[in-house]
Amino acid sequence: MVWISVSATGFGHVATSFLSSSLSSGVLFCSGHGLGRLTNLLPSLSRSGGFLGGGTDSPSPVAPAAAGQPVTGRKMASVEQLVLDLCDPELREQALFDLSKKRDIFQDLAPLLWYSCGTITMLLQEIISIYPALSPPTLSPDVSIRVCNALALLQCVASHPDTQILFLNAHIPLYLYPILNTTSKTRPFEHLRLASLGVIGALVKVDDPEAISFLLQTEIIPLCLRTMELGGELSKTVATFIVQKILFDNLGLQHVCATFERFFAVDVILANMVVSLVEQPSTRLLKHIIRCYLRLSENGRACKALTRGLPVMLKDGTFNRCLRDDPATHQWLQQLLRNVAGANLVSSLRAGGLDHMMGN
Repeated sequence: MVWISVSATGFGHVATSFLSSSLSSGVLFCSGHGLGRLTNLLPSLSRSGGFLGGGTDSPSPVAPAAAGQPVTGRKMASVEQLVLDLCDPELREQALFDLSKKRDIFQDLAPLLWYSCGTITMLLQEIISIYPALSPPTLSPDVSIRVCNALALLQCVASHPDTQILFLNAHIPLYLYPILNTTSKTRPFEHLRLASLGVIGALVKVDDPEAISFLLQTEIIPLCLRTMELGGELSKTVATFIVQKILFDNLGLQHVCATFERFFAVDVILANMVVSLVEQPSTRLLKHIIRCYLRLSENGRACKALTRGLPVMLKDGTFNRCLRDDPATHQWLQQLLRNVAGANLVSSLRAGGLDHMMGN
């Protein structure tokens, strides 16, 4: 199978079928073990003073009022009540909003969400409920915000060390793939893609080989490339970060460089983004692009290809001003250029340049 030809279409069917079979079995996220784990979790949280700050990657607009102070039992009880409210259709939307804003304050919100019977299933139902609005694109801003709040809670679960492996084993990222497969550039869709990418970004941020393996097997890279091509600056940045983290895993680099088609798919998108940055510079996006190229240059075959395909704008100083205040990225760029120059020299010598230089 040629990797570049793998289409993202059909992911919606896979995710919907997976959830339907899980729901029909009546066991999704509501096992006896889970209930026991939740029973043990809540008293221990009460004894320790409740949930403490810090637990997700995304900033929260809610100021951490509990910073430096234990969260009171009343506030902890409030969070527990909000989790219960998620299962009430009349209270769900407000509960999603409140919990998504408080997720940075309560360290163990992720286990509470995971082990609360039916909560994860409800969050997934929120996501699949918008599938019909993805194509043709008819998603309203209000619905987009609601689903983004559900995705923020899933990001919380994906980033927590106690729930991340459970999150992967349940194949939950698959439910986000239909969203990442969209092409509409309207704000509701852009926000939805960004929130979905945040969940995937939480998985790759901790450099877990098991997470990388799962994402490779489920073809996340073509979906990231789609966003890198069509998304806004912020979603492009997160998607490129995900590709970067995958490449920095040995399995990920090997996977991308295994065939010319896979390498070419990544290289073309990176090159197109470099060209677009000439008109609309973004230092943080450029940083991730350069790191992707640098990692690719550490593979012999890919580096040889880059001797012919590396964008000239990365070689001629076009971005010197952009990188003036980012010495680390500037050093990465210089290392990339040295790697490519070295590969070019080796290619010349192998082509007979050495004999010519010695007068033979």
